[in-house]
Amino acid sequence: MSTKNKIWFYPLIAIVFISSFCCSCKKDDAPQPVAIATDYSQAAHWLSIPAPIMAVDVFYLYPTCWQKVDSTAPNICNIDNPSMLAGAPPEFARQATAFETYANVFAPYYRQADANYTLSLPEDQREKVIGGIPTSDAVAAFGYYIQHYNQGRPFILAGHSQGSNVLIHLLSGYMRDNPEVYQRMIAAYVIGYPVTATYLTNNPHLKFARGPDDTGVIISYNTQAPSVVPPHNPVVSTIVGLVINPITWTRTESEATTAEGLGSIMPDSLTSKFQPVPQYADARVDINKGVLICTSADSNELYKYTKPFGKGVYHSFDYPFYFFNIRANAQNRADKFLRK
Repeated sequence: MSTKNKIWFYPLIAIVFISSFCCSCKKDDAPQPVAIATDYSQAAHWLSIPAPIMAVDVFYLYPTCWQKVDSTAPNICNIDNPSMLAGAPPEFARQATAFETYANVFAPYYRQADANYTLSLPEDQREKVIGGIPTSDAVAAFGYYIQHYNQGRPFILAGHSQGSNVLIHLLSGYMRDNPEVYQRMIAAYVIGYPVTATYLTNNPHLKFARGPDDTGVIISYNTQAPSVVPPHNPVVSTIVGLVINPITWTRTESEATTAEGLGSIMPDSLTSKFQPVPQYADARVDINKGVLICTSADSNELYKYTKPFGKGVYHSFDYPFYFFNIRANAQNRADKFLRK
């Protein structure tokens, strides 16, 4: 079966409404869907099942693509939620296509938690929610992918926002319990959600990337302007995560200029469709804040897109700012892995 999604660029206004962690409903005690994992033997439960023509796979989990319409709706959507089914392909287009030039990109649909609800919870309760139904679906999908689609190929994990939060649980659970599968993992791009030192201490089988070439590692960052201070970035709040620079692929605080980057995708001023452009964003790791600082972006100009998160919180641009840098780095890590 060929990949269902082949359109590269979508209007940004749609992305804003469906991008992760931008819902506006209230916390409540609405009923939840049943915890039984989704049946991934059904092709309808996959966003992308490509013909495996490449030597490497990517397993991708999209960010939040729906929001509750009223307080009586469940806090977790159904697998056939129309809003999620419509929202996932644009996210795939502006994120997962970074990997399509050299990898077979598999992407399941999975039941998602309402972002506003989860962000209103204390961190431990939030992780319990994400570690429940969303993770059970992702683990079932990944297990089905390994058994029926992977055929022993090395793979990359990639996600954003809620998708990355789910990957954190898959890495700490499934990969711990299946070390023979973990040995084939090239890297995990856990972008748009913080990966903490405590998490790695609690999961000694995992390690965070230290440079552009290491494999079997986690890559993570959350992008914002230098003017944003905790807890005004709702994505990270006061959580201090580990960060790698997506231009230099180092963890030092040295600034990488736009001249060092390989290119971005940004919304066209007339159509708001994403188009390839020269490197738009510079990058500097802020170790104390646990974020990636971008100074070259115009926070006022982008505010119409970042308003759900706050001025200078470039959550929706974590992939677009560094699109071609991600592509080149993932291919580099894949080449290093294959040469082993």
